[in-house]
Amino acid sequence: MEKNNFPLLLDAEENGKKISPQLPPGVKNFLIDIDGTICEDIPNEEPWRMIDAKVYPDALKICNHWYEQGHIITFFTSRTEQHREVTETWLKKHGFKYHGILFGKPRGGNYHWIDNHIVRATRYKGKFTDLVERNVTIEVFEE
Repeated sequence: MEKNNFPLLLDAEENGKKISPQLPPGVKNFLIDIDGTICEDIPNEEPWRMIDAKVYPDALKICNHWYEQGHIITFFTSRTEQHREVTETWLKKHGFKYHGILFGKPRGGNYHWIDNHIVRATRYKGKFTDLVERNVTIEVFEE
Protein backbone atom coordinates (compact mmCIF):
# COMPACT_ATOMS: atom_id res chain seq x y z
CA MET A 1 0.00 0.00 0.00
CA GLU A 2 1.19 3.51 -0.79
CA LYS A 3 2.24 5.23 2.42
CA ASN A 4 1.15 8.76 3.27
CA ASN A 5 -0.07 10.27 6.50
CA PHE A 6 -3.81 10.63 6.66
CA PRO A 7 -4.96 14.21 7.17
CA LEU A 8 -5.44 15.00 10.82
CA LEU A 9 -8.97 14.39 12.00
CA LEU A 10 -10.65 17.16 13.93
CA ASP A 11 -12.55 16.48 17.14
CA ALA A 12 -16.23 17.23 16.74
CA GLU A 13 -19.23 17.75 19.01
CA GLU A 14 -22.95 17.87 18.47
CA ASN A 15 -25.33 19.07 21.19
CA GLY A 16 -22.47 18.96 23.69
CA LYS A 17 -21.61 15.31 22.95
CA LYS A 18 -18.56 13.98 21.18
CA ILE A 19 -19.22 12.57 17.71
CA SER A 20 -16.99 10.91 15.14
CA PRO A 21 -13.97 13.05 14.19
CA GLN A 22 -14.27 15.18 11.06
CA LEU A 23 -11.84 15.85 8.22
CA PRO A 24 -10.41 19.35 7.95
CA PRO A 25 -12.35 21.71 5.66
CA GLY A 26 -11.58 21.08 2.00
CA VAL A 27 -10.28 17.53 2.48
CA LYS A 28 -12.30 14.93 0.61
CA ASN A 29 -12.50 11.24 1.43
CA PHE A 30 -12.71 9.47 -1.94
CA LEU A 31 -14.02 5.88 -2.16
CA ILE A 32 -13.17 4.77 -5.70
CA ASP A 33 -14.22 1.55 -7.40
CA ILE A 34 -11.57 -0.33 -9.38
CA ASP A 35 -13.12 -2.54 -12.07
CA GLY A 36 -15.05 -0.54 -14.62
CA THR A 37 -13.99 2.78 -13.03
CA ILE A 38 -10.19 3.10 -13.05
CA CYS A 39 -9.61 0.11 -15.34
CA GLU A 40 -11.44 -2.25 -17.63
CA ASP A 41 -14.20 -4.22 -15.93
CA ILE A 42 -12.82 -7.58 -14.75
CA PRO A 43 -15.31 -9.89 -12.98
CA ASN A 44 -14.22 -11.80 -9.87
CA GLU A 45 -14.89 -15.01 -11.80
CA GLU A 46 -11.92 -14.21 -14.10
CA PRO A 47 -9.17 -13.17 -11.64
CA TRP A 48 -6.35 -14.20 -14.02
CA ARG A 49 -7.22 -11.07 -16.07
CA MET A 50 -6.78 -8.67 -13.13
CA ILE A 51 -3.00 -8.31 -13.38
CA ASP A 52 -3.20 -7.16 -17.02
CA ALA A 53 -6.27 -4.89 -16.74
CA LYS A 54 -5.91 -1.75 -18.84
CA VAL A 55 -6.00 1.56 -16.98
CA TYR A 56 -8.75 3.95 -18.12
CA PRO A 57 -7.57 7.25 -19.60
CA ASP A 58 -6.75 9.91 -17.01
CA ALA A 59 -7.75 7.73 -14.02
CA LEU A 60 -4.16 7.48 -12.76
CA LYS A 61 -3.47 11.18 -13.30
CA ILE A 62 -6.66 12.39 -11.56
CA CYS A 63 -6.48 9.93 -8.61
CA ASN A 64 -2.82 10.77 -7.96
CA HIS A 65 -3.58 14.49 -8.30
CA TRP A 66 -6.26 14.20 -5.59
CA TYR A 67 -3.82 12.26 -3.41
CA GLU A 68 -1.14 14.96 -3.84
CA GLN A 69 -3.72 17.63 -2.92
CA GLY A 70 -4.09 15.89 0.46
CA HIS A 71 -7.38 14.08 -0.12
CA ILE A 72 -7.87 10.52 1.15
CA ILE A 73 -7.92 7.88 -1.58
CA THR A 74 -9.46 4.52 -0.69
CA PHE A 75 -10.30 1.94 -3.30
CA PHE A 76 -13.62 0.19 -2.58
CA THR A 77 -14.00 -2.92 -4.70
CA SER A 78 -16.20 -5.96 -5.21
CA ARG A 79 -13.02 -7.98 -5.48
CA THR A 80 -12.67 -10.34 -2.53
CA GLU A 81 -9.82 -10.61 0.00
CA GLN A 82 -8.40 -13.49 -2.06
CA HIS A 83 -7.70 -10.87 -4.78
CA ARG A 84 -5.74 -8.54 -2.43
CA GLU A 85 -2.26 -9.49 -3.64
CA VAL A 86 -3.01 -9.20 -7.37
CA THR A 87 -4.90 -5.93 -6.75
CA GLU A 88 -2.11 -4.31 -4.72
CA THR A 89 0.46 -5.51 -7.28
CA TRP A 90 -1.59 -4.00 -10.13
CA LEU A 91 -2.04 -0.66 -8.33
CA LYS A 92 1.70 -0.48 -7.57
CA LYS A 93 2.66 -1.52 -11.13
CA HIS A 94 0.65 1.39 -12.52
CA GLY A 95 1.75 3.92 -9.88
CA PHE A 96 -1.54 4.58 -8.10
CA LYS A 97 -1.11 6.42 -4.80
CA TYR A 98 -3.67 5.56 -2.14
CA HIS A 99 -4.33 5.17 1.57
CA GLY A 100 -6.30 1.93 1.67
CA ILE A 101 -8.41 -0.69 -0.06
CA LEU A 102 -11.75 -2.08 1.08
CA PHE A 103 -12.67 -5.45 -0.41
CA GLY A 104 -16.08 -7.11 -0.67
CA LYS A 105 -18.23 -4.20 -1.89
CA PRO A 106 -21.69 -5.58 -2.71
CA ARG A 107 -21.98 -6.53 -6.35
CA GLY A 108 -24.69 -5.36 -8.70
CA GLY A 109 -24.70 -1.61 -8.30
CA ASN A 110 -27.77 0.56 -7.79
CA TYR A 111 -26.52 1.34 -4.28
CA HIS A 112 -28.55 3.21 -1.71
CA TRP A 113 -26.05 4.30 0.93
CA ILE A 114 -27.45 5.35 4.31
CA ASP A 115 -25.03 6.96 6.73
CA ASN A 116 -24.94 9.53 9.52
CA HIS A 117 -22.30 11.47 7.57
CA ILE A 118 -22.64 13.41 4.35
CA VAL A 119 -22.29 11.04 1.39
CA ARG A 120 -21.72 12.28 -2.13
CA ALA A 121 -21.93 9.91 -5.05
CA THR A 122 -20.51 10.39 -8.52
CA ARG A 123 -21.25 7.88 -11.24
CA TYR A 124 -18.36 7.10 -13.57
CA LYS A 125 -19.50 7.40 -17.16
CA GLY A 126 -16.31 6.66 -19.10
CA LYS A 127 -14.26 9.81 -18.58
CA PHE A 128 -12.04 10.60 -15.58
CA THR A 129 -11.74 14.37 -15.07
CA ASP A 130 -11.71 16.83 -12.23
CA LEU A 131 -15.10 16.98 -10.52
CA VAL A 132 -17.55 19.81 -11.17
CA GLU A 133 -20.48 20.88 -9.00
CA ARG A 134 -24.06 20.46 -10.24
CA ASN A 135 -27.44 20.91 -8.53
CA VAL A 136 -29.46 17.69 -8.63
CA THR A 137 -32.52 16.18 -7.00
CA ILE A 138 -31.81 13.67 -4.22
CA GLU A 139 -33.84 11.48 -1.90
CA VAL A 140 -33.62 12.29 1.82
CA PHE A 141 -35.31 11.07 4.98
CA GLU A 142 -38.50 12.96 5.80
CA GLU A 143 -37.97 15.44 8.62
